[in-house]
Amino acid sequence: MRFSLRSSFVKYTVVIFVAILALTIAGRYVSLTGADAYCSGWPLCTPTAPEGWMKLAHMALVGIASLLVLGLFRKAWREQRDQRVILPLTTILTVMFFGQALIGAIQTSQAGMAHLIFLHRLTTYALWVSLLLLMYVSGVLIHGEQKPIPIDGKQRAKDFLALSKPLIVGLLLITTYGGLVIGGREWPSFSLTMWTLLGGALAAGGSSALNQYIDRELDKKMVRTAKRPMADGRLTGAEGLAFGLGLSLVSYYILASFVNGIAALLALAGIIYYVILYSVWLKKATVQNIVIGGGAGAIPPLVGYAAATGSLDLTAWILFAIIFMWTPPHFWALAIVRMKDYENAGVPMMPVVRGELETRRQILVYTIELVIVTLLLPVLNLAGTVYLVSSLLLGGALLYAAWAVWKHGGNKLAWRMYKWSSSYLVFIFIAIMVDAVL
Repeated sequence: MRFSLRSSFVKYTVVIFVAILALTIAGRYVSLTGADAYCSGWPLCTPTAPEGWMKLAHMALVGIASLLVLGLFRKAWREQRDQRVILPLTTILTVMFFGQALIGAIQTSQAGMAHLIFLHRLTTYALWVSLLLLMYVSGVLIHGEQKPIPIDGKQRAKDFLALSKPLIVGLLLITTYGGLVIGGREWPSFSLTMWTLLGGALAAGGSSALNQYIDRELDKKMVRTAKRPMADGRLTGAEGLAFGLGLSLVSYYILASFVNGIAALLALAGIIYYVILYSVWLKKATVQNIVIGGGAGAIPPLVGYAAATGSLDLTAWILFAIIFMWTPPHFWALAIVRMKDYENAGVPMMPVVRGELETRRQILVYTIELVIVTLLLPVLNLAGTVYLVSSLLLGGALLYAAWAVWKHGGNKLAWRMYKWSSSYLVFIFIAIMVDAVL
């Protein structure tokens, strides 16, 4: 296929290439000459020496390039909704451009942050690779003008919200906040809470969108998921992929910039775990998909703990183990209720492969193990009386629900187990938080 400059989109990318090249040259000059010292202020400054004028020019170029990048982003989302390479690449380019600017601003005001210095350099290389690739791909794939497609903005907002699975995000944020509180042994500051939970929400939402992109054809075969935005055709695969990648990248820049490098890396590890290890490989490969894949959902409390302490210790890993052990009985209870769905979709969930009776037994076994793990905190003197009493009461209630599923079976009891286990996770982490601050 031949490269063509006929499209306005391709011409736009060339203009941005020139603008970012000029911006890079000016920024390098400012860095080498120390021109920052001769023109202080934001967003504009007053030069006090000839070098200061280059700093002022650099700031002006930042503004111009920002407007151009935003224009390209808007143009891509209006005209390239079906382009599974161009739309995600444009979204990634936009996020990295503003992420680069954010890191640069933070570095100017706060020296000595090694992880940001590395991220700044890495983003520079990745930004240029993305820009060159976008220019080439758009020149090959786009050969004429494309008119914007009329859209229902309100419905699209609902669809993108659905892609992020807000209820699941909410549950994960409770565990993230639990890690934040128990790590600091106090109610965290507003700013730390806001940035940690915002970064965590974006990471979880991005992961969910990427999961739905991967499962878009499989979702069509299941009653529970057939109405999801991509499965139902309300959003294109390109939109879902771009949205997921964009949120995931933004989450990393936020956590790295406003929390710390360890929290950002843990959130990134959670995204990779869920999207690659679970969604791409485990989900359709083994009956142990939920058991192994449960590690992805167990990472949020580690993010919160690292946000508060800058490290991980035994307490953090016990929080991880609690969610890891909670995941199988929670999702196997749902799998019993939706067994026909999973069978039709060819997903080897426990009830489909080993039958309902064995699944019921495994739910009881894992619930017993879960309760034992929750008691490790007080046994090891890592939690106090409030948590001990709460974990015994909550564990007893969950054990009763699991026993009823094992003893009597049926969708009604399995659904009750599914609902109770969700409430259990919320309340056990509330107990952890209250105990930590007391």
